[in-house]
Amino acid sequence: MKVGFACDHAGLPLREAVTAAIRGRGHETVDLGVFTPDPVDYPDVAEALGRAVQSGRVDRGVLVCGSGVGGAVAANKLHGVRACLCHDSYSAHQAVEHDNVNVLALGARIIGPALAVELVQTFLAAAFSGEDRHLRRLAKVAALEQKEARRPPE
Repeated sequence: MKVGFACDHAGLPLREAVTAAIRGRGHETVDLGVFTPDPVDYPDVAEALGRAVQSGRVDRGVLVCGSGVGGAVAANKLHGVRACLCHDSYSAHQAVEHDNVNVLALGARIIGPALAVELVQTFLAAAFSGEDRHLRRLAKVAALEQKEARRPPE
């Protein structure tokens, strides 16, 4: 699997642990930065990763910022990107199995490297169940996305 990785400056402390965890499971890493502690706005890295998911350049992505919240919010603004903020293992696999999530957001100021590795491994090992109830719900999410795209700005 091709897995995109992106972080802002606050996510740098988890960079090595997360990218090593991706490669350690035999996945190819597409590293979208950042590489220095210079301040970067999280919407910019979330967009870079989200566009890689949209285009099919990567199958899934891992996004790290300070809390994970802003990155997840920004990534979810992109059509077809389903990002989740996870700081526990159950959510990391359930999000893929039930919601077909394609971006895992993590907060480097919330969790440490050991938990980050566990969450990335869990996220990447999970597979969408394809059960009818989940397909039905995802179709409703896609319909919301389409409806919102056609809605005139207020």
